[in-house]
Amino acid sequence: MSITSHSRAAQVAYQDLLRLHLDETASELIGSVEERVRGGRVYLYDKFRIGTSMKSRYLGEGTPELRARLARAAELKAEAEGRRATMARLARVLRAEGLIGTDRDTGSLLLAFARAGVFRLGGTLVGTAAYALYQGELGVRFDSEELAQTGDLDLAGFERLSVALGDTVEENPGAILQALKFDPVPGSQDRQVWKWRQNRGVAMVEFLTPAFGEETVKPLPALGVSAQGLNYLNYLIAEPIPALALYRSGVLVQIPRPERFAIHKLIVADRRRDGPDRAKARKDRAQAAHLIEILAQDRPDDLRDARDDARSRGPRWRERMDASLSRLPRTAAVLGGLE
Repeated sequence: MSITSHSRAAQVAYQDLLRLHLDETASELIGSVEERVRGGRVYLYDKFRIGTSMKSRYLGEGTPELRARLARAAELKAEAEGRRATMARLARVLRAEGLIGTDRDTGSLLLAFARAGVFRLGGTLVGTAAYALYQGELGVRFDSEELAQTGDLDLAGFERLSVALGDTVEENPGAILQALKFDPVPGSQDRQVWKWRQNRGVAMVEFLTPAFGEETVKPLPALGVSAQGLNYLNYLIAEPIPALALYRSGVLVQIPRPERFAIHKLIVADRRRDGPDRAKARKDRAQAAHLIEILAQDRPDDLRDARDDARSRGPRWRERMDASLSRLPRTAAVLGGLE
């Protein structure tokens, strides 16, 4: 399997554009920064007054990077005009360098979700739509056939985090989806809505959340949606990273870490191997194999840690990984060599 890197110019342009989008987000600070502690973690909020009422808007986990940006919020706000011109220029550079952009339907949906605060409030893009964005994160070229998809979007979030944040999206995702011609698909048993189908095509949007046993539908209050619980998903969406979808001047989203995505694909491929999603299982294995090949060369320590983390979670996790790797002998050898 050959790996072709993007040019140095493309890799620098992507990282610069991502940095500018993060600066743009921090520049939107209205009031003062407030800290809240939940489960041993520190979360930051924008606390401001509207009339006689105090309001709070969730900003993100209190990382050193976010704190540094918020400390420069006034400076970043003053630089807005020049920054946006640079963002547009960098997006043009990325297209000229061959980074595959997001199609119009998917891009407009991601932009609407981003503006509503879906990603700010913990929503994480998963599935093939997330896989496509690793071309920028990892600085490698993906074939257009690898990224071919029906426009499906899968978004996941943690139920506990969604409850704990105490903030909600600025526009309900259901209203956004209906405006973009998606119809709700009620569940066959409880009639709860966690997925939406495009009424002029075949694209689907699904909301997902980790399960630990029974895979039931659960609420995600911060996102204003219900979500289908799935086992193993907690591993995938832990410690997500920011990424850019190349639409207009870029859309800032959140995706899983690539090493977790790769190992998780080995697990879900085994879950799908004998059911109606057998074709999806083949795609899962192909995506896992490609990412593992790249990561073994460029980020072997991250890949080894992700492998060991998954294998430490119990015999069922190991059985599913090994079952997929039995069909991918080259990938198994690569993973086994990370000692």
